[in-house]
Formats: sequence, structure tokens, C-alpha cells
Amino acid sequence: MDFLNHTDPLANSATATQRSAIPLSPHEIHRPPSDRTKWVLCALLFLATTTNYMDRQVLGILAPLLGKDLHWTETSYGNMVASFTFAYALAYLLSGRVVDRFGTRKGYALFVGIWSLSSAAHALVTSVTGFGIARFFLGIGESGNFPAALKAVAEWFPREQRALATGIFNSGSNVAALIAPLAIPFIALRWGWRAGFLFTASLSMLWLILWLAFPYNRLRPAALDLSRSDVSPQEMAEQRSFWSLLSDRGTLAFAIGKFLTDPAWWFYLFWGPKFLTSRFHLSLSDMSLPLMVIYFGSSFGSVLGGWLSGYWMRAGRTVNFSRKAAMLVCGICAIPVVVAAQVSSFWLSVAVITVAAAAHQGWSCNIFSTPSDLFRPGSVATVVGIGGTAGALGGTAFAALAGLVLSRTHSYSFLFMLCGISYIVAFILFQLLVPQLNHHRGRFLPATELPQL
Repeated sequence: MDFLNHTDPLANSATATQRSAIPLSPHEIHRPPSDRTKWVLCALLFLATTTNYMDRQVLGILAPLLGKDLHWTETSYGNMVASFTFAYALAYLLSGRVVDRFGTRKGYALFVGIWSLSSAAHALVTSVTGFGIARFFLGIGESGNFPAALKAVAEWFPREQRALATGIFNSGSNVAALIAPLAIPFIALRWGWRAGFLFTASLSMLWLILWLAFPYNRLRPAALDLSRSDVSPQEMAEQRSFWSLLSDRGTLAFAIGKFLTDPAWWFYLFWGPKFLTSRFHLSLSDMSLPLMVIYFGSSFGSVLGGWLSGYWMRAGRTVNFSRKAAMLVCGICAIPVVVAAQVSSFWLSVAVITVAAAAHQGWSCNIFSTPSDLFRPGSVATVVGIGGTAGALGGTAFAALAGLVLSRTHSYSFLFMLCGISYIVAFILFQLLVPQLNHHRGRFLPATELPQL
């Protein structure tokens, strides 16, 4: 495949010095941030992702208690869940555009503010309709997390560090899955279920204060990539139209990758515990340890997958080779999950699911980095939003398929098979659509050819 060729023809068209010699006005010259400053930002993104996933888990954790107090039916609960997922998928399509339009600092603050107020609103309502409205606005607010966070990574981190930074902040979703089931019941049993919602809302509000206090625009290295390419300042800030991005092969490749692989992750989260319980006859108390293993493994895979592509770039490989090779390795590591429903050993089944979940997170942090490889910063969040919507639609379709398959066959084998092969299929389609990451949008140099600031 073309991506195995790690030399870049662009490097021969002009020297790196010539490209970096473009005169900049004093307002366009910024010193890049220290490593410490960049990683402080990454820590903020990690905390935002953690609170984001904790907020969305509260209703599910407190559902048994709320059902008794408010006399919900299964239909009512399903409608509330549907209101969140519908709003999340719909808003994801536009949230990236909003972030690109208003800038990362203001756009992120807007969406965190919406989800914080929506989370707190759960503590004030008592009817099914009220909860449905609160969940709807929570879905709108939470849809802005990944477009804003990935745009921040694109603006602050060089290419060889973007996947690692993405892997670190993305691991917040796994940390939330460990913290929420411990913290929320503890709080709710002592101070009532309303306190559970107020707790996560207060965490989001606290994060918002920290975010607004962080001097994002003053310290943002606006010339970090500008000084490393032959692109003008105006082109770096260029925002392409939504429709031109929607029809772009790079956007299509990213969206297809998300559509095919996001369902596997949601399947592990929502059906994994159910599968282990039914297949190996576990009690609820027996589920804690295997779930901790799976979530810890996922966090490790998220960071390792991001580190891997950066390692290859630092070793002299191109962005195209490094990003795609890391995605391919993760895709191969996901394949053994096809036997998860067939093995007789409980821990072997947990092991292959853990490896697959870790592989997904490694794949995810690399494919999440491709919009910043393919597009200028002014369009990154919009592309991420489009891909996120595709992933949500894929997850919805797979959930419906899973219900149909399980009701007819009572077997998870076919579903695990689809999860195992989805990454390789997505990789092949991605490669066909975008043979060269660093050529698709034109004149960006590979990381190994970039002059050091």
C-alpha cells in the first residue's frame, strides 16, 4: 500500500528553510508553548471528557432509585434515553461548526455551560417530560466536547504529539466509567438522588471556571504549524463551507471510519456486561473485577495507540505512514475478539474483549487525529462533528441489529465477528479514499521535514 512508502515527494519541491522563510507580521509571531503548558491544556481536556461521561451516566446509575420514586415505566425510561441520543447525534453534526465559528475557547465554554445547566436541571424536575427535556439539552451540550477538544489539540500540539494527546484526554471516558458507579450511588444514598445530578453538574461548572481562567488565546501558538508550512496566515484560518467539507473525500473517509468502528465500542460497553453475565452465569457482584480490567485496558490502549504513531514520526517516518500504521496495528489487535463468545474460559473471553477495547481506543485516538492532518485548523471541528454524527448513526443501527440478532439466535458470535473485522474494513476504505494524508489537502509538510522552532 502507498502508506508504506515513508518518503514524501513534497520534501523535494522546496527546502524546509524556504518554507519557513515566509515573512510574518509581529502579530503573527508567537513563541510555542512550553511542554508544561501544553500538557496542562491536555489535562483540562481529560477532565472535561471525564465529567462529560460522568454526566451522561448518572441517569442510568440512578434509574432503579428514580423508577421507584417517580413510578417510571420501561417505555418512559426508553423515551428519555432516546431523547438524549437523538439530540446528541443531531447536535454533533453542527457543534463542530459552532466551535469553528466562535473559536475553541468560546465554543467549548458554550457547550460545557449548556451541559452543566442541563445536568443540574435534572435535580429540579419530577416528571417524565421534564427529564426528557433535560436529557435533550444534555445531549446538545455534550455533543461539543470532542469537536472542541480535538480542535484544541490541533491548535496546540505538533502532529507527532496529537494522537498521544488525544489518547490521554480520550481515556477520561474510561476513568468516568470507573468513578461514576462508585461515587454516584454513595452520594445518592446519603443525600438523595438530586444530589447525584448536582454533584456532576458542579464538577462541570468547576471545570468551566478553570477553562475560562486558562489564557487559551494569549498562549495559543497560532504560528506552530504556520511556520512549518508554505501556507499563508489567511489560509491557516480559512473556514471551508459546510457543504464543501461534507463532500470532501477526507471527510468521507473519517466519517466512514467512525460509522464502521464506533458501534464496536458501544457494543462492548452496553452488551459486554450482559454477555458475560449470560454466558458465564455471573452475579452482579462478580462483574466488578472484569469490568475494571476492561476499562483499565481501554485507557492503556488509548495512550499506547497515541504514543505509537508519535514514536514512528520521531523515528523519521511520515505522518501518513505513522498514523495509518498505528491504525492498522490496532485493527489487527481487534480481530481476536471474534472468538469471545466461543471460548469456554471466562478470563480468556475477558482478555480478548479487553484487548479489543484497548485496540478500539488506540484506533480512535489516531483516526481522531486525521482531521487535523487533512484540514486546516479552521475546519477541524466541523469535520469531527460530521464524523461524530456518522459514528452515532452507526451505533444506533448496530444496536438495532444486535437486538434483532440476539432475539432470534440468542448468540453473540455474529456480533463479535462484526466488531472484530470492522476496523480492517474501515482501514481499507480509508486508504482507498485517502492514499496520502499529507497530500490530500495540499501543502503541509510531513512532521519529519519540519524545521524546529
